[in-house]
Amino acid sequence: MTATPDRPLAGRVALVTGASRGLGAATAIELARLGAQLVITARTEGGLAETDDAIRALGGPAAVLLPLDLAEGAAVDALGPSLFARFRRLDVLVSAAATLGKLTPAAHILPRDYEEVMAVNAAAAWRLIRSCGPLLQIAEAGRAVFATCRQGRAPAAYWGAYGASKAALDNLVRSWAAEIGDGRLRVNLFDPGPMATRLRAGAMPGEDPATLPRPAERAPALAALCLPAETRQGTLTGPGC
Repeated sequence: MTATPDRPLAGRVALVTGASRGLGAATAIELARLGAQLVITARTEGGLAETDDAIRALGGPAAVLLPLDLAEGAAVDALGPSLFARFRRLDVLVSAAATLGKLTPAAHILPRDYEEVMAVNAAAAWRLIRSCGPLLQIAEAGRAVFATCRQGRAPAAYWGAYGASKAALDNLVRSWAAEIGDGRLRVNLFDPGPMATRLRAGAMPGEDPATLPRPAERAPALAALCLPAETRQGTLTGPGC
């Protein structure tokens, strides 16, 4: 399939994590609108099916659904080989999955809660880089975008575990970008800022979600970082910066 001005990602394969809802789902739909073949993953198969329904409604190819828990390292490690076996390529990676964990004083964080937050928010990104990085590096215009947020840059009371996981993510991604240099693969961080999502509602239960932007409003800016014309490398961008 040949790319066109309105479908610049036609013929390219995009993997999006956390695609059952929120920013991940909205970005997957936006990338499909731009012509990409989507591979979407999340823990909730029903949510993935809803995202796929929205993708099919655009008239593009059906998404490939991969239900998995990013805390399960072996499953993440298998993504790259699985994509190579099926498509022989990967052009775009969007890491949008995240878990809030529990907001609690640092001295009260339970080991299992800390381990889960670090596994999903930080270690999964490392595993995605190991598993999918080689395919992205040989792509004509490989693009990788990792969703982050200000808590990794602005420590706050009770956000210790979540903030630590995002700080680790930011450092890891920027280190990878520096190692790659200015080649064909472009790697960036995207901070969407506050949005009306389930994660935000868990952190701010008294907040009126109607006052917040919807993920679909933020997705186009993230998807723009995935386009072949994108030249930024190792940057942090987005409304939350």
